[in-house]
Amino acid sequence: MVFTADAEGRCEVFAWDAATRSARQVTRRPRGTLHGAIDRDAYVWWFDEDEHGVGRWWFQPFAGGPDRLGLTNVPAGLPRGLAVSDHGTVALAAGDGHATTVHVGPRGGTARTVARTDGPATLTGITPGGRLLALAGAEAVTVLTHDGAVRAVLPADDTGRLWCLGFAPAGDGEELLLVRECADRYVIATWRPGTGPTLHDWCAFDTEITARWDADGRSVLVRQDRHGRSTLHRADLTTRTRTAVPTPPGTVLDAATRPGHDLHHLWTAAGHPPRLHSTRGTALPELPTLAGPVPGTHRDLWTPGPDGPVHTLLSLPDAPHGPPAAVFLVHGGPADHDRDAYDGVVHSLVASGFAVARVNYRGSTGYGPRWRRAFRDGVGLTQVEDLASVRADLVARRLIRPDAVGLWGTSWGGYLVLLALGTRPGLWQAGVAVKPVADCAAAHRTTTPALRALDERLFGGTPDEVPERYARSSPIHYAAAVRAPLLVAGASHDAKCPPGQIRGYLAALRASGVRHEALWLDSGHDGYDGGDHVTVLRRALVFLDRELRGRQAAPPRHPAPSGAGEHHSGEHATERRRSHAEGHHPQRPARG
Repeated sequence: MVFTADAEGRCEVFAWDAATRSARQVTRRPRGTLHGAIDRDAYVWWFDEDEHGVGRWWFQPFAGGPDRLGLTNVPAGLPRGLAVSDHGTVALAAGDGHATTVHVGPRGGTARTVARTDGPATLTGITPGGRLLALAGAEAVTVLTHDGAVRAVLPADDTGRLWCLGFAPAGDGEELLLVRECADRYVIATWRPGTGPTLHDWCAFDTEITARWDADGRSVLVRQDRHGRSTLHRADLTTRTRTAVPTPPGTVLDAATRPGHDLHHLWTAAGHPPRLHSTRGTALPELPTLAGPVPGTHRDLWTPGPDGPVHTLLSLPDAPHGPPAAVFLVHGGPADHDRDAYDGVVHSLVASGFAVARVNYRGSTGYGPRWRRAFRDGVGLTQVEDLASVRADLVARRLIRPDAVGLWGTSWGGYLVLLALGTRPGLWQAGVAVKPVADCAAAHRTTTPALRALDERLFGGTPDEVPERYARSSPIHYAAAVRAPLLVAGASHDAKCPPGQIRGYLAALRASGVRHEALWLDSGHDGYDGGDHVTVLRRALVFLDRELRGRQAAPPRHPAPSGAGEHHSGEHATERRRSHAEGHHPQRPARG
């Protein structure tokens, strides 16, 4: 198997041999490496990208050897999917910011371009024999031949979206696995040449799911995300039966069935760092753990709301003397959710004596299609309403101090921090926004095509078409109303939440005399070096401790500030980092 793990503070790709119980580090890149894979011939693959996310796929033998390009004559691009057949036919998709191009060729050989489509799309699979490919776009899944001829187009319909999850690994291998949103359910579906799509309505779920084929190619392992936790199910497509797969309460971050019905899964809970498990005792890599127990007590809280109760994962410090100061850790997305899973930021805050509230506001996944589509008060404003309601509930229950409540979020979560501080200035005493959307219209103009499309779905058009909606939901519109001190961290190479719109927001704060600090990271939105995370974590903890509890903690170690309240982490070579500083679960949504 291959896996990604820490290597001296960076995420890198490793190969694991269960027979010898040994791991081998495959990649050693200054910026770290996240995207890795292994094919049926045990070649190890990784994506070598620059600070903008642009690069190429490489591979080497499992036991080590020279690095080779996956396909030659392929321009560097954004990773849009990799698939390798049983006989070494490689298909990969690359994005250039405007379109997605699909290339096919023998492993390590010359590529030929077989398809090009406007906008972002993802290559989601190749048949074992290499005859068919699947390409998923925003509106449809397209099945192509290896020469690029369109074999079938499977559109999303009026009832909901369609997700593509790859071809069966066994049998004739030309059955495609899908998940279709149907009204208020998510249903397993398949497609085969000749027979077309089949909806397996006996295998439906009320909240979001993902799935992958078992090794036999006739059953499917389904992971359901429900109310901040996850469950596993096995669906047999031949017998039309579904059975639960026992796992402890918490979150299954990943799972796969190996030959011989050996289930491997990666499990965690708020009080338990992730651990790997094999149902048949296969040797798996040992993950780092903690010397002692995770601090704090962890509980659920439900707050009444107009579209149903709002779920919060609440972590309280051990033996507090009265209600503690609190930090709302706001997740990104919006199509994501906070999980009953270990989080180093939660650990650090709780160990420092803060309560931590993680709110799965309307728009979050894990609570069904209606919850995910609930934006009745407008983009962002609906989510801020939920944050405010949960704050009031926690105060009424005397679980937190009403005069010491802060916000901390990254990406879309950082956007909600800025919007909440501006639209509800009397509720919050401090804010930390990391790589946020600060100006919705400006971000739309300069972000990636995929995120422009997301904005247009959420707002119902472009900023030129519906300018009032963008303005109403944009933090910069409320910058002058901010009263709480604010720490903003931006990234100089961020393509998703571009630095220009953050700088414009900071200028608006200065013009209004709002007390704030700025931290600039020499990175993109997504990066794989832990140094930036540590930089932001240290700076944010000192900031929140000072602003919420009035303590003058020792300043974090970093270069002297340059300019009014600004710190550039790239000023000195020893301080240069290129990672995102979120520290949350690595399943990243579009903006998270």
